[in-house]
Amino acid sequence: MGSRTALVEDLMERFPHVPREAVFKEDLLRGGVAFDPSALSDNEGGDVKPKSYFIFSFDHGTLPELGEAALRRPPEEIILTGGPYDLRRTVVSVRVNPASPYRVAADEHGMLGLYLDGKRISDVGVPPMPEYYRHTLSNGKSVMEVAPTIQWGYLIYLTVFRVCQYFGAKEECQYCDINHNWRQHKAAGRPYTGVKDVEEVLEALEIIDRYDTAKASTAYTLTGGAITRTVSGRDEADFYGHYAKAIEERFPGRWIGKVVAQALPKDDVQRFKDYGVQIYHPNFEVWDEYLFKMYCPGKERYVGRDEWHRRILDSADVFGARNVIPNFVAGVEMAEPFGFKTVDEAIASTTEGLRFFMSQGITPRFTTWCPEPTTPLGKANPQGAPLEYHIRLLQAYRQTMEDFGLSSPPGYGPPGPGRAVFSVSSFMDSLPAQEPAEAV
Repeated sequence: MGSRTALVEDLMERFPHVPREAVFKEDLLRGGVAFDPSALSDNEGGDVKPKSYFIFSFDHGTLPELGEAALRRPPEEIILTGGPYDLRRTVVSVRVNPASPYRVAADEHGMLGLYLDGKRISDVGVPPMPEYYRHTLSNGKSVMEVAPTIQWGYLIYLTVFRVCQYFGAKEECQYCDINHNWRQHKAAGRPYTGVKDVEEVLEALEIIDRYDTAKASTAYTLTGGAITRTVSGRDEADFYGHYAKAIEERFPGRWIGKVVAQALPKDDVQRFKDYGVQIYHPNFEVWDEYLFKMYCPGKERYVGRDEWHRRILDSADVFGARNVIPNFVAGVEMAEPFGFKTVDEAIASTTEGLRFFMSQGITPRFTTWCPEPTTPLGKANPQGAPLEYHIRLLQAYRQTMEDFGLSSPPGYGPPGPGRAVFSVSSFMDSLPAQEPAEAV
């Protein structure tokens, strides 16, 4: 097809049951978006909430390659509405790509729009600077550095360990740039705390709680790199868990507490529960056995795929199946050199994994793969996976949920097109809107 517009419109026509908003959202997530200088923020001194780089870069270039977008950060997220496709409100995480056919720019009246192949396709809204970002901790650190919020303010993202102990080519997940992101921010002179002090986290949360008068922030996620040894003398369960314990003691019931960690033995998972965590994300990354070994070598070496899956199922005995939500990185199934060559094969494999977990009452979720250029898979696959794969995955995901009578997982805000706030994939945008309020 001659243009990206033609590709998108063809997929919307071929897959009419997938919301049109999700088609655009997946394309923006997989391929990124360019920003005109008129659409950049004034960092923490302006009126727009800037991109916080909360764990990965989620960019298609390194900071030195982003031009002015590295100096004046783009917004954390954008909202698409209206335009010739009459888009419902759609929240999209920003992934910068100066070469993208999508571009955000202001028109002659100063109104921001999203342009594709040079034509305006939607209005663009940007997140206002939250009041709590305008206040600093007693030591001068910003709230955005210690406890940034994403998903239009719904989720506080606490990356309390900014590097990963799976290190080097023989251990790092081949799509992950957590360690590079740490290095590039330090090289640029940006504040980027490696291990966050629990008292700093609590102070940042106090500021959020004080100034978030609308109670838009509903959940927090504790996360960071894998711990194969110890950090600050603590193993993985105790390291991440002791933050949850401190938060729950200081703010009982204020937020839904979630932790993203490795698939740990059942006794360690019980410690998370005892510390007050409500939702456990033991990410399985990619389903196929061979691809797991090739693309997640550290996880294969230290735990192994079969044991990883056994631990996920065991964790349902601790948290309840509904509150175990493993993530996978949608798109790496088709990444060269070892990935599937056809969309049919990739969808069949991923659906097998969805059925494995959903048949046990466990509902995975996914992040749309962004091929970051400093990773092995990003270098080999700068275009990512085909857009058709992502659209068909949304179709397969919803169908599998319906097959097993499952509803949207808790801790992600409302489902449905025009309502969803989960910004790093469209799975929540693609689920039915007529569901009861979430609970854990």
